[in-house]
Amino acid sequence: MMHKYRISEAKNCLVDKHIAFVGDSRIRQLFYSFVKIINPQFKEEGNKHENIPFEDKIASVKVDFLWHPEVNGSMKQCIKVWTEDSTAKPHVIVAGAATWSIKIHNGSSEALSQYKMNITSIAPLLEKLAKTSDVYWVLQDPVYEDLLSENRRMITNEKIDAYNEAAVSVLNSSTRNSKSNVKMFSVSKLIAQETIMESLDGLHLPESSRETSAMILMNVYCNKILKPVDGSCCQPRPPLTLIQTLAAGFFALSIIGYLLFYIIHRNAHRKNKPCTDLESGEEKKHIVNTPVSPLETLLQSFCKLGLIMAYFYMCDRANLFMKENKFYTHSSFFIPIIYILVLGVFYNENTKETKVLNREQTDEWKGWMQLVILIYHISGASTFLPVYMHIRVLVAAYLFQTGYGHFSYFWIKGDFGIHRVCQVLFRLNFLVVVLCIVMDRPYQFYYFVPLVTVWFMVIYVTLALWPQITQKKANGNCFWHLGLLLKLAFLLLFICFLAYSQGAFEKIFSLWPLSKCFELKGNVYEWWFRWRLDRYVFFHGMLFAFIYLALQKRQVLSEGKGEPLFSNKISNFLLFVSVVSFLTYSIWASSCKNKTECNELHPSVSVVQILAFILIRNIPGHARSVYSSFFAWFGKISLELFICQYHIWLAADTRGVLVLIPGNPVLNIVVSTFIFVCVAHEVSQITNDLAQVIIPKDNSALLRRLACTAAFFGGLLILSSIQDQSRH
Repeated sequence: MMHKYRISEAKNCLVDKHIAFVGDSRIRQLFYSFVKIINPQFKEEGNKHENIPFEDKIASVKVDFLWHPEVNGSMKQCIKVWTEDSTAKPHVIVAGAATWSIKIHNGSSEALSQYKMNITSIAPLLEKLAKTSDVYWVLQDPVYEDLLSENRRMITNEKIDAYNEAAVSVLNSSTRNSKSNVKMFSVSKLIAQETIMESLDGLHLPESSRETSAMILMNVYCNKILKPVDGSCCQPRPPLTLIQTLAAGFFALSIIGYLLFYIIHRNAHRKNKPCTDLESGEEKKHIVNTPVSPLETLLQSFCKLGLIMAYFYMCDRANLFMKENKFYTHSSFFIPIIYILVLGVFYNENTKETKVLNREQTDEWKGWMQLVILIYHISGASTFLPVYMHIRVLVAAYLFQTGYGHFSYFWIKGDFGIHRVCQVLFRLNFLVVVLCIVMDRPYQFYYFVPLVTVWFMVIYVTLALWPQITQKKANGNCFWHLGLLLKLAFLLLFICFLAYSQGAFEKIFSLWPLSKCFELKGNVYEWWFRWRLDRYVFFHGMLFAFIYLALQKRQVLSEGKGEPLFSNKISNFLLFVSVVSFLTYSIWASSCKNKTECNELHPSVSVVQILAFILIRNIPGHARSVYSSFFAWFGKISLELFICQYHIWLAADTRGVLVLIPGNPVLNIVVSTFIFVCVAHEVSQITNDLAQVIIPKDNSALLRRLACTAAFFGGLLILSSIQDQSRH
């Protein structure tokens, strides 16, 4: 993966540095492209066959081009001066030449022999410089022979290959007992093989290609200094932190413990194995299936989780697998979308109940939305604004569902007990907490989970605070409906206050220990942006649930199998309005020109398309009676899919794509997707199993577990503070 360095990043990396480009016109091209990363206004002008200096005095960066078109005594003298004068020695040296030697000597074999001799005499000097500086020898790019002028016809690709082979053989053998410190810069040659036919003269690379070469050169030198997440080249694997080391030890002990438990249990099972009566042919004992013990569940779950986390670490931290940049095309996004939609329609079944937003329907909704979001991420479609705006609606719809579901539960069940809260919080946060520890990432990095968690707590606090108003209480006295609406009104006012008071919001979430959870890159701006982007949709979900359940209680809705939700006239009218609203929003989103302006409107208008979809999906009785089992299966593990994609399907913290099988993109995506989905399903199962063991229904036992959990997170905070101090 190649990180695209901004001007500020390039200057920060190269501060107090001196870079020298030594060679011919091709090296001069590379020099210009490199300097333009630092100063895009730098112009390619002046005498081409002389030295060209560049200096940024503010950033204290010096970049020089030294005209030495042949590997000869002149180039040797230039390099020799640097070996003798340490003050003049550049920090980075980029050298290369050959085409002039081929041209001047008409491609003769004697010229090649002389080239070998000259580069052999220079090699020890380059090797000496490479001990303290970064030295790169640029291999010669191929030419496009059909475009070459008459005086360059002797420069053939066969000759260039011979000169490259000579340079590689000499420079790689310049040290007898160790690997050469002079690095071969061959990427420009690889780029030219694909793009040289776009050259204007057949010799020099087109501008876009040399810009890529220069950016790769910047990556080669700066990645190890600035360590960008999306620069997978040339930087060492990050060392294990104290917390990661302890986590690795815990998972290793869990695996060993489960293996010992399995062996002991198996031996005990063999001893109790029933023997057969030879005369009657009947067994003397009958096996009684003993229930799985909590200890076995814990050990088995943590054993599997340890193996899964090892895979996560290898994929996105250990530099074991390759990563590649995303490149968006319309076909890479829309063709997979069409494919999964066809599959989803093909696998359909009847629902168990025909209520609005029944369980099968909400699982189906989560499933297809999650699949679309996954395709959006892996295809890099965020660069296409209409797609981005529609994906924002899908994220909002997921939050809408969450608000709808939690409000409905508390309103109908009236269960405000601590067990329910712990179950939900554990289900939402378990995987993310483990990944924060294993992958050394802050909680806010997995932004969706903090978002859902905070909004769940907002719903809980709003409804649990006195007076606790439930459906059962409200049915006895309509006055309580007004009380609930007042609660919702105060909640809306609180949301509006935080939305338009960034200072108050940041003060609240900058308080310790909240700051440890919600800070990213030293501030809470990212959390503010994410929260504000969908600030009303949870409220919309709660309000929709209240209105729907009130209408349902008064038997205004017809939710029988095959029946339209309202009378035919009202149903047809609402369907027409919904379709028009749905299409109107899509037209508006597709015509967006400015992401910032559209994001400002999004919180207020996203509910239009969400409500339109709900009505289109639920008003016709037949549509409400069927669901896609294909989408519903994915919907049940949608949270795990969303989180796991960060590290084992995408790569470099979602900025790239994981490459398990290089050179075969289709096979790679099939294999990585299969593993990714299987892991997400297994993690979902592990989370459910652990929730049954770790969160008991007995309140006294649960309170003891909560005290242990508080101690665990307190220890994490202390260790995290120690790590931060050691890093600084």
